[in-house]
Amino acid sequence: MIKTLITKLLDKAVRPTLRRSRFGKRQDVPVSVHGIDPALVDPRAVEVVRTLKRAGYQAYIVGGAVRDLLLGLRPKDFDVATNATPEQVKALFRRAFIIGRRFRIVHVVFGRGREHEVIEVSTFRAYLDPASAEPVVGDERAKRALAGVALAVDASGRVLRDNVWGPIEQDAARRDFTINAMYYDPESETVVDFHQGIRDARKRVLRMIGDPATRYREDPVRVIRAVRFAAKLSRLGFKLDDKTRAPMAAALPLLADVPPSRLFDEMLKLLQTGHAVASVEALKTHGLARGIYPLLDLVVQRGEDPFVRTALQDTDRRVAEGKPVAPSFLLACVLWQDVRQAWQRRLGDGVPPFPALADAVDEVFEARIGDVSGRGKLGADMREIWMMQPRFDKRTGQSPFTLVEQPRFRAAFDFLRLRAQVGEVEEELAHWWDTFAQAGEAVRRDMIEAVRLEQQRAKGVGKGGGKGRQRRTASVAGGKAGAPDASDGGAAPAADQRAADAAADATPAGADDGPAGGGEPGAAAPRKRRRRRRKPAGGDTSDGRDASAANGDAG
Repeated sequence: MIKTLITKLLDKAVRPTLRRSRFGKRQDVPVSVHGIDPALVDPRAVEVVRTLKRAGYQAYIVGGAVRDLLLGLRPKDFDVATNATPEQVKALFRRAFIIGRRFRIVHVVFGRGREHEVIEVSTFRAYLDPASAEPVVGDERAKRALAGVALAVDASGRVLRDNVWGPIEQDAARRDFTINAMYYDPESETVVDFHQGIRDARKRVLRMIGDPATRYREDPVRVIRAVRFAAKLSRLGFKLDDKTRAPMAAALPLLADVPPSRLFDEMLKLLQTGHAVASVEALKTHGLARGIYPLLDLVVQRGEDPFVRTALQDTDRRVAEGKPVAPSFLLACVLWQDVRQAWQRRLGDGVPPFPALADAVDEVFEARIGDVSGRGKLGADMREIWMMQPRFDKRTGQSPFTLVEQPRFRAAFDFLRLRAQVGEVEEELAHWWDTFAQAGEAVRRDMIEAVRLEQQRAKGVGKGGGKGRQRRTASVAGGKAGAPDASDGGAAPAADQRAADAAADATPAGADDGPAGGGEPGAAAPRKRRRRRRKPAGGDTSDGRDASAANGDAG
C-alpha cells in the first residue's frame, strides 16, 4: 500500500519527463519538408481515411507504406490506423470484416476475385507497461488464464495480451522501429512523427523505439523482424542502429517460448517477401544462423547449395514480378536433398521406385516438418511436387496428357526446371515438357510419336548389350535422380526431330537401305519377323513408320 502511494507520488513529480521521452514528441511535418508524392498513394486507402474522418474519427495511413512513400517508392500494401473501434469501422463500409483474436482488426475489401484489394484498418492501441502486469502461467493459447485480462505476460516478461485501445501517441510508442511509426494524412498531406522517423529514414538507419533489450524481451519475434527489415531495406542502404543490433543474439533463447506456428509464419515472411537471399545473409551477419526455428536453420545451412540458392533467387524474382509464391514449393526445394537421399537408400534395398519415394517423403516429414504439419495442405502440396518428379520421365502413351492436367503440374514442372538449371536432370527434358504444356493437341501427338520412335531405335541399339534396364535404374538412384535416358523417354528435342525425320524418310521393308549387319536386305527382314512371330512383310508394307521401326529393331 505504502509502496504504491510512493510510486504514484514519484510518477507525478518525476515521470512527466520520462513519459514524454517514452511517447516521443509530436511533430506535424508538412509536404514541403517530407516531399511525399500523392500520386503514389492508393486511392482506395485515401477513400478509407476520408470515410473515417467524415464520420468524426481520426485516421491515417501508417507503417511501412509511409516509410516507402518517404523513400519515393510505391507501397505494395496500405494500412490505416484510427481511433474508431473495429465495430465502428465495420459499420462504415459495405464489405468489411473483423478478424483476429489477440489483435482485432478490420479488412475493408475493394473489388472481387483475383483483382480484389484489402485495406487493413487497426485501432490505436494503448501503451501498457509490462512491468506492472502479473505473470501468467502458459502462453497465448492459455485461454482460461487470459480470460478477462487486459495486460498479461509470461514468466520471461513476454507480453501475451495487451489489446487495449489508446491515443495515437501511445500507439506510436508500441511500434517497433522509428521509420515504421509515422502517420500520414493524405487529405492534409501531413506526416505525424513522434520518434524522428523522418530523420532516421533520411539517414538510412533502423532504430528500435525505446530500449531494444526490453522490447526484445516483451516480444522476442522482434529479433526476426529486425533481421527482415535489415534485409529488405539493405538494397536502399539501411543498416541497423548499433544499440538495436547489440542485444539481438542474447535475446535468441527467448524465442523458445514463442509458439511454433508464429515462428513458422515469421520464417515465411523472411523467405517469401522478395528478399530471401538477403535474409539468409543477414541472419549469418548478425549471428542468428541457428536457434530461431529448425526449418529456418536448415535454409540458412543450405543457403549455398546450388539447388536451394536457385530456389531462393527464383522466389525473389517471382515476388519482384508480382507473381504468386507458395511456401510448399520453397520448402520442397529445401528438403529435396533429404528426400533424394532417403529415396536412393530404399532403391538400393530393392524397393520399387514409387513406393520407395513415398516412404522417403514420410520419413522426411517425420524428421523435419513436425508440428507445423506435413499433414495439412502444405504437406500435401509438397508431397505432390515430389511424387510427380519420376513421372516426367515417361513421355509416351497417355501419361503426358494426364500429367499436364494435374492441379499441381505447374509447381512440379517449376521444380523440374530448377533441377535442370543446376544440372540434376537434362535441360532438354524440362524444355520438352515446357513445349508440350503450351502446345496444341496435334503438336503434342507429334512430340509423343517422336519420343516413341526414338525409344524404339534406342532399344534396338541396346539389344546387343542388354543394359537398357540397368541404365534406367542408375538414372533414378544416381546423382541425377530421375534424369532421362534414351530407353525411358529422356531424349532431347533434337533427337525427337531426328526421329521424326527418320519416320518421314523411311523406306518399305526390302529396300536397298535395309537392316544393318550385311547380307541381302530382302531376305534378312523376313527372318527377323519370323523369329518375332510377326507376319512377313512381303511387298505390301506401305507405312513409313512401320518400316522405320523395323529398321531400328534390326539394328
